[in-house]
Amino acid sequence: MKQFVCNTKIISGENALDALKTLNARKVMVVTDPFFMENGTAAAIAQRTGAAQISYFDKVAPDPSVTLAAEGTGALKAFQPDTLIALGGGSAMDCAKAMAYFSGTDATFVAIPTTSGSGSEVTDFAILTHNGVKHPLVDSRLRPDLAILEASLLEKLPKTLVADTGFDAISHALEAFVALDANAVTDALAKDAFATVLALLPASYGGNTAVRPQIHLASTMAGMAFTQAGLGLCHAIAHALGGAFHLPHGRLNAMLLPAVIECNAHAAADRYARIAAAAGLGGSAETIAVRNLKNALVRLRRELHLPDTLAQAGISPAVVRNRTKELVDAALADPCCATNPMKVEDFMVRRVLGAVAGHG
Repeated sequence: MKQFVCNTKIISGENALDALKTLNARKVMVVTDPFFMENGTAAAIAQRTGAAQISYFDKVAPDPSVTLAAEGTGALKAFQPDTLIALGGGSAMDCAKAMAYFSGTDATFVAIPTTSGSGSEVTDFAILTHNGVKHPLVDSRLRPDLAILEASLLEKLPKTLVADTGFDAISHALEAFVALDANAVTDALAKDAFATVLALLPASYGGNTAVRPQIHLASTMAGMAFTQAGLGLCHAIAHALGGAFHLPHGRLNAMLLPAVIECNAHAAADRYARIAAAAGLGGSAETIAVRNLKNALVRLRRELHLPDTLAQAGISPAVVRNRTKELVDAALADPCCATNPMKVEDFMVRRVLGAVAGHG
């Protein structure tokens, strides 16, 4: 039996932020980072709601910790808003999701992403870090009620953020398409999202802001796909590496994807070939299409000036070797492994880690 459920209302296009006026909010809490607090964006967005009382939790940092989420939960319980707004990238949404979940609030939850990658505005996922380990939370209660895709928030994105988050969206679409719980609806979303981001990301990286709304929507579509279909080995290892070395998640996915495709192709070559064909990368045989897919991702990675290996990202191969068991154990324990197209075993994780470690 297959099913598809999307409880999040998605607003995009011109003046998307006007949707805030329809909430009839009285007490609003905004969860964001110091950057959006200091430049006035958080206040400007909160004021659009017309709420009489506004509170800000602006301590969000990359890879939000369990401790930070607990502090935010306490602040939310004390303020008791009727509307909770997450403003920022995946970290802000992860933190706000955890706060909403652990507080048990029934506030209307609004997600306003400022990057195009995590898809968190429509997913059941949140990631918290504790003692160097990333812990995915997966629960339908983590899904926001409203997602607002406001194009104006994307105009001044740094190039490195465009590259990192763009590869995150690509990995979401690709892993969702080959995941065990994929269905016809998630397939359609994943294929379109993958082809769109693959085609337009270089232009966005080069400063063409006109393509960013399309990538933004594609990122949301990839989020809708993976929260239903699942993810796989790439994300499991990326979570392990991210917790250990604090590298950007999308950057890790960019390193890992080609090696993971090669590993999974034993069970999912037909699926990889189909999504490759949808993006114009097909070939006369499955093996050629899979090779074309891997090569296209390597070319894109280099075009976006992302590292090919952990060594190029500043992590010594000796450090990776010394922490291999810890990394393997963390990856195998990650819930993303459950929907990988083939059963994830110890040797597979080690093989992928070896492929991305590099030389030192």
